[in-house]
Amino acid sequence: MWRRHVLWRLSVSAAVNSRRGTCLAIVGGLALTGWGLQDVESSLWAETRAGRPALRLDSRFMAAGQGVLLGVAGGFRPAVADLLWLRMSGAWEERNLPATESTLQLVAVIDPEPLYFWLNGARIVAYDLAAWRCADVGGHGAGPAGTRQRIIREQARRALALLDEAMKFHPASAALWVERANIELNQLRDLRAAAESYRRAWEQPEAPFFAARLHAELLRRMGAKDAALAWLVNLHPRLPAGDEAAGAELVLARIRALELELGIPAERAYRVTEDRTGQKPGLPLISPRNGRSL
Repeated sequence: MWRRHVLWRLSVSAAVNSRRGTCLAIVGGLALTGWGLQDVESSLWAETRAGRPALRLDSRFMAAGQGVLLGVAGGFRPAVADLLWLRMSGAWEERNLPATESTLQLVAVIDPEPLYFWLNGARIVAYDLAAWRCADVGGHGAGPAGTRQRIIREQARRALALLDEAMKFHPASAALWVERANIELNQLRDLRAAAESYRRAWEQPEAPFFAARLHAELLRRMGAKDAALAWLVNLHPRLPAGDEAAGAELVLARIRALELELGIPAERAYRVTEDRTGQKPGLPLISPRNGRSL
């Protein structure tokens, strides 16, 4: 009996010590990360000031992350990532560019599972950081136009690189493809790339209906009206009637407008059928902070 009691006491003591050790590891990891990030941030800020591409997941960045890795053992990875996200939010409120980007990328390294980190991180990199850097050279309405465009494109490409990394962990995410398309359209003004990304978004499980409509709209803007019409004619029968998100009536209206523009005779016009598969449930619209709606 006494042996069982001793063993029980020893197991409880070990559990307590283990928890204390894990907590100390988390605190120590965060402290080491803070010290490491200070060096990374100052170096990255100097590179950004010099106009050179920076803020990458290089060896210095990963070295700073080693401190946090001490605290992610034992299932505490989400907690550490949340704490780092709070740190990033503080840096964002202070408009501290190097601290914001380096920390949000570190969050993704620590816990790549939540889409929230990737999506919001990409938006911050593409829109907020671009605006801050443009303000540094006189704002969007001042300073050399070429410089502002270069900054916007640099930040957009960094955001796309972040989304590329996210897709390694979430290969079937429609939301990531939509975010990519939004950045390509709004920041890079690349209609072809955005159209392709909206198409890829539509191919994913539980894709949003608007991604399919935007693919066709961008085809039309590029002058590929025949391709846009063919896409919409194929799409319309798959849209469930009565679902506002599906926008079946809107798609039909666009089909009729394209038929008119292309001079399609009445006998060759698209005929509406009652066969609607409705296999694609809708997702909430994910729009960038400064994006334009179509």
